[in-house]
Amino acid sequence: MKTTKIYKNFNINHHHKNSIILIGNFDGIHKGHQKLFSLAKKYKKKYSSNIGVLTFEPMPKMFFNKKLKNFRISSLNQKIANLKNLNVDFIITKKFDKKFSKIKSINFIEDILGKKLEPKFIFVSNNFRFGNKREGNVRELIKFEKLCGYKVIKPQPLLTNKKVASSSLIRNFLQKGKLEKANRILNRNWSIYGKVQKGKKLGKKIGFPTANIDIKDYILACPGVYAVRAKKLNKKDYIKGIANLGYRPTFNGKKILLEVHLFNFSGNLYNKYLTVEFKKFIRKEKKFKNANQLRKQIKIDLLKAKK
Repeated sequence: MKTTKIYKNFNINHHHKNSIILIGNFDGIHKGHQKLFSLAKKYKKKYSSNIGVLTFEPMPKMFFNKKLKNFRISSLNQKIANLKNLNVDFIITKKFDKKFSKIKSINFIEDILGKKLEPKFIFVSNNFRFGNKREGNVRELIKFEKLCGYKVIKPQPLLTNKKVASSSLIRNFLQKGKLEKANRILNRNWSIYGKVQKGKKLGKKIGFPTANIDIKDYILACPGVYAVRAKKLNKKDYIKGIANLGYRPTFNGKKILLEVHLFNFSGNLYNKYLTVEFKKFIRKEKKFKNANQLRKQIKIDLLKAKK
C-alpha cells in the first residue's frame, strides 16, 4: 500500500501542487464523503493528478465553542487512517487557532490556495464557509477560479432516505440510540479508539471485569448497553464483548465512561489502546437498586450481546 504524506502546514512538495484538493472536516468519513472521494478518483484518472485533503484540527466548531465537548464522530487518528484507506496522496491537517481563524477569505484564496497549494481542482460542499467570521463561501471561491488557476467542483450531496448523508445526521442517530442507522451512513461500525485506564474495579467486584476508556471528545451516543467488538492496536483480530457507555447511575457515577467487558478474554489491558466497534444497541442505561439487581440485568444483556 502506498504511503500518504502528512503535512502540518501549507508548505507542500512541488509534486503535490496542481492536485485535486478536497477541503472539509470529514468527521466520520461517511458514505457522503466516500462518494466525494470516488468522484475525485475519476478526476485523478482523467487528469493524472494527485488527491490531497485539507482538514482542520481542532474542528473549527469546537475551537469557537469551547463548551462543545462531546462532538466528534472520529478522532484525528481515525480520520487519518480512514483517509489513508481511501488512498489519498497527501493530507494537510492545519492547526486551527486564533491567528488562522482571523485570515480574511480573500487572503485564504489568494495566498494559501493560489500561491501555496496551487490546486487544479477544489472539491467542496455547497455550504462550505471559510475566512474571518466565516465570510467566505463557495460563490467567492468560484469568482477567483481564473485568477488563481483552479476549478471548483461541488458534487451533489448523497441522499439517504430523502435526507442528506451528513456528520450531523450521524450524530443525531447516535444520540438517539439509532446505532444501526448511524452505521449504515458510515458504511461501517461506529468506533471509539482510546487508552484503557485504571478504574474503580466495580465491574470486577460484581463478576464482570471491564476495560475502562475515557471517551474524550467523542460524541456521546445514547447512554446504555451495546454489543461491541474490540481489537488492540496493530492487531488484526477482534474480540467480541459487551459495553456500557454512560455514567453508571447505580454507583452514582458523574463522569461519562466507556466500560468494555470482553468475552473469553484474560489478560492485562491497562495502558493499552483499544478500538471498540459498536455493533448493536441493547438497552438504555438505568439506575438499579443495588449491585445484585445490576448483576442479574447484566446476565440478560450478555445473552443478547452474544446473539
